[in-house]
Amino acid sequence: MKKILFLLCISLLIGFTNEVKAQDPAFSQFFANPLYLNPAMAGTNICPRISLNHRNQWPGIGKTYVTYSASYDQYVDKLGGGLGFAVAKDVAGAGNLNTTHISATYAYRLKVNKKLSINAGFEAAYRQLGIDWQNLTFGDMIDPVQGFIYPTNEDIVNYANSKGFTDFAAGFMGFGNANNQFDYYFGFAAHHITMPDQGFIGESRLPMKITANIGASFPLNRFGTYRTNSGNRPKNAAVLSPNLLFQKQQDFMQLNYGVYVLKGPIVGGLWLRQSADNFDAFIVLLGIEQASWKFGYSYDVTISDLNNSNTQGAHELSFAYKLPCRYKGKAFETINCPNF
Repeated sequence: MKKILFLLCISLLIGFTNEVKAQDPAFSQFFANPLYLNPAMAGTNICPRISLNHRNQWPGIGKTYVTYSASYDQYVDKLGGGLGFAVAKDVAGAGNLNTTHISATYAYRLKVNKKLSINAGFEAAYRQLGIDWQNLTFGDMIDPVQGFIYPTNEDIVNYANSKGFTDFAAGFMGFGNANNQFDYYFGFAAHHITMPDQGFIGESRLPMKITANIGASFPLNRFGTYRTNSGNRPKNAAVLSPNLLFQKQQDFMQLNYGVYVLKGPIVGGLWLRQSADNFDAFIVLLGIEQASWKFGYSYDVTISDLNNSNTQGAHELSFAYKLPCRYKGKAFETINCPNF
């Protein structure tokens, strides 16, 4: 019954408001999805980087929100910055509503001094929404006793099944070292700058999303924040990394704050996510970081009222692979933050 009511609410929202009110998918391992977080992160690893991400949110109430993403980025010395390409797909309501996102990103890098670098990025994207009207249910289909037995009076035959539009984002970030004591980084990004129309029937503008983050990496031993010539941490490095992420999209606000602890190849993390009105979830993360690849798994423990619906939280996987390269350009530092 809970599953039926959940899908009914989605159907009523689409069918009778003539709009789709939604926020972008939010990844708990936001650093593991760099181009999705901020276009200014293109090329921050210098060498080519491939990132793969998967998130399954609230599996306890059916196939509600499943999101996939893949990206590639690298620094190109002749362009003075990083190039990136990404594709993402979000599936909601067992495939009733699908969103596909394809983007290209460029980020210019400015080395202010030996201790500070700044990136400014721009993203151009194409988004397509698809909806399966035949699988949706509407209020006029319900019999009080027998349930969904009537045909709907909604003119679903003549409704559009897809909607495509261009989309743009921009951002900047800075990262550096404070007197060889610790590394720091900060960033700001704006997505959906033109607020494109994504309505299937009437006009429905996609709200702009604002993202800001700040963090640092503190060495717990003398090998902590320093990297080898290949850009990797020494095998016995120990790092404590507190971070804060703020996101706002129209009336939706989200704050993530927590800490990563890295010891050798093992990464652990504990986070708290909250909205303006309530605490949403604890996030527990465990990962492995090697010279050329990284893998992370995180679980969102729901602590809001949704926990009474047995949502089973959210599962998220990330994988990043760093391709070898022989970079002979300017001496740039890679951003020294966890990619989880």
